[in-house]
Amino acid sequence: MNSQECRPLTFECFQKHIRTNYYERDAERGIPSTFLWLIEEIGELATAINTRTPYRDPENLREEFSDVIAWVFTLANLCDIDLAAAIQKKYLTGVGPVGWK
Repeated sequence: MNSQECRPLTFECFQKHIRTNYYERDAERGIPSTFLWLIEEIGELATAINTRTPYRDPENLREEFSDVIAWVFTLANLCDIDLAAAIQKKYLTGVGPVGWK
């Protein structure tokens, strides 16, 4: 799957891209280790966000946000979760999430 096949980008297309290109390696690593990779990327995003404003690097922020999203999609694939359907059901059905986040 190439980048032109995901224009415009959708959740479904990105999840399929991640599965097509990385699933075999991700499955070998397993869910617990993959989750640790996600946590590491969240830490890198936290560091990028917490950098003081004149020194904050927008390109680094874009990369770290993208990495976090990619690892979330990776875990969803390993757990056999369709993220588009899950998000649609939880956030776009008119009910919305219950409670405070």
